[in-house]
Amino acid sequence: MREPHVITNDDYLYYVDRALDGMADIVAGLGDDLANGRPPLPGANSPYALLTHCLGVVSYWAGALVAGREVVRDREAEFAAAGPVGPLLDRVAEVRARLAEDVRAADPAARLRGTPPAAFLGPGRELTQGAALLHVYEELAQHHGQMEILRDAILAERGTAVTR
Repeated sequence: MREPHVITNDDYLYYVDRALDGMADIVAGLGDDLANGRPPLPGANSPYALLTHCLGVVSYWAGALVAGREVVRDREAEFAAAGPVGPLLDRVAEVRARLAEDVRAADPAARLRGTPPAAFLGPGRELTQGAALLHVYEELAQHHGQMEILRDAILAERGTAVTR
């Protein structure tokens, strides 16, 4: 007997898109200068770097481990990434479109098409494709919240009010 799906592909992508849209909106709203800034907090990332990291998470976990594509990823470099916002937002659109294809082609109960390196700090157990996609959402949701705090700290340091 096959287990019922807990969520549809469209519902999953709706929530993933909300997290990606939220992060993209923050980076776009901050602009090139502030999106690349780091607040005065120990170990803080820039919003630009955090979004770059999230795109790496999506590309690797969904692209390599679920879809089976070869994905070259330098996780550490993601946290040092900097640059103009425009091309990064273009990458968000590309990664989002590819993710939608990967989600629709995934077999949620199937094994992953690879083994994530321990250094990637994923879940500490063997995962199915469905669980790997859930991990993608987990990362996007937590980093979206983190980016909201980064934005608020960067704007507060500049004496700019946060508008919601």
